[in-house]
Amino acid sequence: MKSDAAIGVCYYPEHWPETMWADDARRMRGIGITRVRIGEFAWSRLEPEPGRYDFDWLARAVDALHAEGLGVILGTPTATPPKWLVDRMPDMLAVDHHGRVRGFGSRRHYCFSHIGYRRECARIVAALAERFGKHPGVVGWQTDNEYGCHNTVRSYSKSATLGFRHWLADRYGTVGALNEAWGNVFWSMEYRDFDEVDLPSGAVTETNPSHRADFDRYSSDQVRAFNKVQTDVIRTLAPTHDITHNFMTFHVDFEHFHVMGDMDVATWDSYPLGSIDTFPGDPVHKATYARTGDPDMQAFHHDLYRATGRGRFGIMEQQPGPVNWAQYNTDALPGLVRLWGMEGFAHGAEMVAYFRWRQAPFAQEQYHAGLNLPDNQPDRAYFEVGDLARDLFVLGTMGRVTQARVAIVYSYEAQWLLRAQPQGQNFSYIEQIFSIYRQLRELGLDIDMVGPDGDVSGYDLVILPSTPHVPDRLAAALNAYEGTLLVMPRTGSRTRSHCIPENLAPGPLAAKLGVRVTRAESYRKGSAVAVQIDNEDFTFDRWREFVTPQGADVVATMADGQAALTRKGRAYYLAGAPDNALLARLIGKLVKEAGIATDDLPKGLRTRRRGPYRFAFNYGPDAVDVSAVLGKDLLLGEAVLQVGGYAVAREAR
Repeated sequence: MKSDAAIGVCYYPEHWPETMWADDARRMRGIGITRVRIGEFAWSRLEPEPGRYDFDWLARAVDALHAEGLGVILGTPTATPPKWLVDRMPDMLAVDHHGRVRGFGSRRHYCFSHIGYRRECARIVAALAERFGKHPGVVGWQTDNEYGCHNTVRSYSKSATLGFRHWLADRYGTVGALNEAWGNVFWSMEYRDFDEVDLPSGAVTETNPSHRADFDRYSSDQVRAFNKVQTDVIRTLAPTHDITHNFMTFHVDFEHFHVMGDMDVATWDSYPLGSIDTFPGDPVHKATYARTGDPDMQAFHHDLYRATGRGRFGIMEQQPGPVNWAQYNTDALPGLVRLWGMEGFAHGAEMVAYFRWRQAPFAQEQYHAGLNLPDNQPDRAYFEVGDLARDLFVLGTMGRVTQARVAIVYSYEAQWLLRAQPQGQNFSYIEQIFSIYRQLRELGLDIDMVGPDGDVSGYDLVILPSTPHVPDRLAAALNAYEGTLLVMPRTGSRTRSHCIPENLAPGPLAAKLGVRVTRAESYRKGSAVAVQIDNEDFTFDRWREFVTPQGADVVATMADGQAALTRKGRAYYLAGAPDNALLARLIGKLVKEAGIATDDLPKGLRTRRRGPYRFAFNYGPDAVDVSAVLGKDLLLGEAVLQVGGYAVAREAR
């Protein structure tokens, strides 16, 4: 049966003797793999000396994979420029905010703003595309690798300084307009010329938040400009191929929606166990899911990257076992490698590729598991991938994911502005939006992410997390929206230049929400403010605002009588950061008001719909009966689902 879900793997032929390549390809095909990513770190082998290319070995590797019917996704090698290039162009290296050069010896050692390095990237990508753009075995391209990994978006180099000055001149036109927008009359920070503007680092105390916000925007724009250099070359020389980039977990340092404007398919790198170890969270929760991964973290990114890819996404790197980069690196329970893969497909992934084919016995990633051990014997994940391929064969063509009834508006800029002036050390945009997502998922709901330029009109419930600057287009869309709307605190509290709006928060949504925010306070954990809703007591646990209703009704109050939740028509404003219990109660209330049916899911069980199927995934900690959710007629899985298992049923509707 034909499937629209491809299984892939990441492969490094330059790491292994050529005598192994054909057998590797045969074994890949044997377990159901159809896509292979190669080449993204191989610049020193592709161009061992300046101007002397050696593509023959790569051509033989592509030929070996193609001979087994495997489609190759060719990575551009620009994440790891070779030592000879760094020595010829030392100012291409990024500089951290302390002024220290981030040098050669690992990866991602370049500054996005360096024009000379962009030219070198265009040159090597053009040479590769000319050689492989028409090769029948190449089906797509990945630009670079994990933009921004290791905190590399913002560079404080001379190139970035000069580039930022030009960017400001294009944006503001005159230095007087810049001074006005940033409020530079404060602390005598006014400039006479754009050439006087330095980067926001090295000052005695806090730098101007407007300065930092614009530097974040500039740095994000450099990622897109850098990426577009490569996509333009590939479009010219390999116009029929899809182009992707592999994004990361909870990475917010650049605007992914904008970068994806120049590509076809969004992919991301899914490492459930490494991510739960590094993400802030309750220790008990982390311990519960230490060997399965957080039940919502992977799904969150599937839905986010499906949005950035305008409906097209995949997983370029899926964790197959322990990783090497977290503080503590656990192993997955049996079945989880298979579960993570199927969950990606349930959310609409076109491909799930595992990292990597064989564990490396040398260099930085020796502890990172693969589908095979370093001695080439199959590891446990090898067999789970084969099981996944057989299940996909049973399901056949699944079709595309249909629009959900609930949407969350996701803003990268919101994170930058909240980071520029957090006001409360424990206020986190990512934690807030993830908590909202989790509460919806626990109700058995499918969720769409929508960018600031997205269409919200077709949803029954829209949730806007804390979004300090509400762009004009988003403001117009929300003001015209007729469904149930929940707006979180701090929204509309800043202009585009990171200043307080003339009408105060919520700024452009004031008429829609019918409130005016006059004051806010933040506090440590343990100093929570009591909130009462539906005659039950909850808390705001890190932030609260003083709100004056201007046409809105007060739905819930704080202990001191201040409005906690207001309503005008079907638009709600929450005047504080809710604890989990309050957030769950509020979301449950709004989902019911919007007429959306829910399920009472057991702990650790999650569901997703794709095409005619509904999937259930058990992250644990216990076995659960899924009959009440999926019915008794299952295509895959058992009614009593063990931890690490999944089940699939065909829906009647």
